[in-house]
This record gives sequence, C-alpha cells and structure tokens, in this order.
Amino acid sequence: MLIYVGGIGLCGPALEGWVASLPTLSGAIPYEPTPLRVPPASLLPPNERRRAIQTVKLALAVGAESSAATNLDPGVTATVFASSGGDGETIHEILKVLASAQRDLSPTRFHNSVHNTPAGYWGIAVGAREPSNSICCHDDSFAAGLLEAATQICVTRQPVALIAYDVPYPAPLGDVRRLGAPFAVALVLTPTPESTTTARIKLALGAAAPSTMAPPGLETLRQSTPAARSLPLLVALASGTTAALTLSYLEDMALYVSIEPPREGVCEAAT
Repeated sequence: MLIYVGGIGLCGPALEGWVASLPTLSGAIPYEPTPLRVPPASLLPPNERRRAIQTVKLALAVGAESSAATNLDPGVTATVFASSGGDGETIHEILKVLASAQRDLSPTRFHNSVHNTPAGYWGIAVGAREPSNSICCHDDSFAAGLLEAATQICVTRQPVALIAYDVPYPAPLGDVRRLGAPFAVALVLTPTPESTTTARIKLALGAAAPSTMAPPGLETLRQSTPAARSLPLLVALASGTTAALTLSYLEDMALYVSIEPPREGVCEAAT
C-alpha cells in the first residue's frame, strides 16, 4: 500500500513536540531522557478538561500538533486510535474500588475506562464527524494502527489521522504488565500528496526482525513502550531521506515500511 505522511505529532520523554524533537531524532544532538510533562487538554471545554485522563491528554496533544501541521480540517478527518492497553490508572482505580467494602464507582471512572475514551474526547474537542476506530494489538498496536489506517485510506481515498499512545500501569498491575515511559505519536496520512506532505511510504507484510535504534536511550524507549515502536519510522521521517525498516506485527509477521521523499502519485493497494 502506498500512502503519504502529512502532519506529525510527538510526545514522549525528551521528545516534546515533533519539530522540537527533530535534532534528537536526526542524530544532531544526543538523546537524554527527561521526565515527560503531559500537556493539558486545552482543546476541551472546561468540564471535559477536568475529567481528562493521561491517555486523553497525550492523544489530544499529538493529534492537535499533527493536524495543525496540515491544511486538513480534523473535524472531517477519519481517525484510528491505537493503544496496547488503554489507561492503566483508571483500570487500577476501578479494581481498587471493586476490591473494597464500599463499591460505589464514579461514573467518570467508568466512561474513562473504555478503550475508545480518547476517541470520544477527540470528537468533542474538534467536532469530529467522520468514522473513528480504536484498536489494540498488544505490543504491536502501532503497526496494527498504521496498517488499519493505510487500509482505510486505500479503500475510501480519504485522509486518516493515526493516533497511538501508551502509559504505564501502577502497581500491582504494573508488576505483571511492565510498560515504560508515557509516549504518544500522531500521523496525518493521505492517499495523494498534499502541500504539507513530508514523505511517501509503502507498506507490505512479510517476516523479519524489527528494526532497532542505535542510541541506547531511544532503543530502551522503543522496547519498553509499545507506542514507541514507532521510533524507527519517526527517525527515518526526521532524516528526510529514503529508508527501509521493519515494524513487529504479530508473532510470525512483520510490517515492511519503505520511506521516500514525496512525489506525485495515487494510493494503490499492494497485491
């Protein structure tokens, strides 16, 4: 499948914004991880902003950044949200209440617990009127989201924004399912080149080991946080040159990604 990359949003430790992160991702300066400052959900009305959880804040931050870098209206752009497990803090609080003698559960906790919560808040924030799909594929959720977005683009010939995010679980859940630092990325993808297009990518399925990162800090982040499996692609996009890489996808499969500078063309399905 052939698609085009427009706006990009990024939020992770020492990677606070796509443009600000370009020197690090391109290798111009070394990566030095620092605690992530999750931005407030400024797109939301006050009532919803108070209820926003960490996954919502991350998703909205990168979604807004990626949309602002394009000429597309986010309200009429379809979306794919991808996460390996949703908001761990909310799940922890619900389970803690259910394990207690007083089992009254806040309705806010309940509606924040579902997997498509960030998609709902995004719809409120931008007035979204196009289809939205929220998916999960364990550690390979980013690759699954990219494949889903590309498939939709090649079928509908309409843009799709991919928003992937993950946050760690608190103990004791975090002792069983260990995740690294919070991380989120957004890509606005289109079937044809736009004035803001930054790259042209081809996707294909095969079997190979996933691409790794040379800087130890970035490789640790890639391995520990599922959404950060996007880092080899982000590094390639930051370089602005032709590249080929592999993203892990299921046990016996991989997603091949070829990146080139943009040129005229249309979206076409691979056979």
